[in-house]
Amino acid sequence: MLKGLISFQGRYRILHQTWFAFFLTFVCWFNFAPFAGLIQKELHLSDPQKTTLLICNVALTIPARIIIGMLLDRFGPRITYSFLLMFAVVPCMATAMSHDFNQLVWSRLLMGIVGSGFVIGIRMVSEWFPPKDIGIAQGVYGGWGNFGAFGAEFALPILAVATGFVAGGASNWRLAVAFTGIVAAIYGVIYFNTVQDTPSGKVYKRPKKNGAMEVTSKGSFYAMLLSNFGLIFALGLLAWRLAQPKIHFLSQSQMYIVWIGLLGLYAYQTYQAWRVNKELLTGQKIYSASERYQFRQVALLEFTYVTNFGSELAAVSMLPIFFETTFSLDHHMASIIASCYPFLNLVSRPSGGLISDKLGSRKWTMTVISVGIGISYLLAYEINGSWALPLAIAVTMLSAYFAQAGCGATYGIVPLIKKEITGQISGNVGAYGNFGGVIYLTILSLTNARTLFATMGIAALICASLCAFFLKEPKGSFAEDYEATAATDTPEHALPSSSILAEELE
Repeated sequence: MLKGLISFQGRYRILHQTWFAFFLTFVCWFNFAPFAGLIQKELHLSDPQKTTLLICNVALTIPARIIIGMLLDRFGPRITYSFLLMFAVVPCMATAMSHDFNQLVWSRLLMGIVGSGFVIGIRMVSEWFPPKDIGIAQGVYGGWGNFGAFGAEFALPILAVATGFVAGGASNWRLAVAFTGIVAAIYGVIYFNTVQDTPSGKVYKRPKKNGAMEVTSKGSFYAMLLSNFGLIFALGLLAWRLAQPKIHFLSQSQMYIVWIGLLGLYAYQTYQAWRVNKELLTGQKIYSASERYQFRQVALLEFTYVTNFGSELAAVSMLPIFFETTFSLDHHMASIIASCYPFLNLVSRPSGGLISDKLGSRKWTMTVISVGIGISYLLAYEINGSWALPLAIAVTMLSAYFAQAGCGATYGIVPLIKKEITGQISGNVGAYGNFGGVIYLTILSLTNARTLFATMGIAALICASLCAFFLKEPKGSFAEDYEATAATDTPEHALPSSSILAEELE
């Protein structure tokens, strides 16, 4: 793997180009966090308004990841990623030109769409790497891409200060934010013209039906409906937050209108799910053992992603403010220190995928790492102003390692569930990461940082126990080859990497 990464040839070139695309979407997505305190002072925002903007930043990523997953399975990662990168310039410019809270809310809601880019690369990487290397390959993609959060928190304040002369000597946060969108759009054009969806001769497998996820048992259908409702609930929670008296964005009547609209969206989702799975539900179709997969395994991975990536979203969003207020630091210095958390993505997420590949059990890798997430966040709960700053940073780094390694371990399993709907499964799991971010940041807005750390720690320990008892070891997790899928698209010739997990029965 290391020799291949250095070579920048073949599938490793695709991996490099794809993680860099993800890196840029993360820089854009988190370009608000390092300037949150500064923007609050400049635009005279209240503390509740500031924390609400952090929630807005992750909220629309929830439905966006579902929609992007469907588009991805249908059109392929090359077109989908290129379009998303070019779209990034819109919310970046909107943020840079915002002059009040309402304008920031709309710009950050749009920015949440850019945060859905992660899903696309999961499918791209799974097309180019065999199952035995999928954990480390997805870890490199996710970890080095997530490093964009560090790039935002570390580099953007420096850029803002360096270009301060343009803004009369003040920190030029507007230029820094706009710059991220321009770079992403340019790279979108480059990506479109330099990558392909699969190795030459390999078939890009698309779902037979579009509009919703295809399941293989009636129990899985109802579990999917429950999963979909959880995502709608998170959006309803955001609407409630925006209607609070201290926020002044939605009125009570507008909140109810949004809730009715969300219920309508859920009804439409349910109809689409019924349409796609009608033959199964009416008994006209029975899936063979080789076609089946368990949705409850998807649901467990959704929960693991709540506890690892959801907590990472919350931590990256609030740590600059946390260090600034807890240790009375300048906001630039606080942002640089807080960037230690996303900095570890460079090695921690790949290591989670590597451990999953080499340990011989993806289930127990996931379980043990989830225990580490829980313990490390409970340690962070104890941080206060009397701590030595280096010790607080060390505990933060420990929690960062386990949360990010957990992301790598989760997506060491996701592409192995059912190949042709990998985009939709990735979208669902990824959306629950944002669900976790919304829930955790809402808890932060109602309580304080210590309560947030305690909540994230306890949730991770509960998740670990569920993984230990109910998560199944995927079949075909360590297959050596994937090339045979290029020759045929039929189940009897497909490799374990594309269909053997379907042999799991309910």
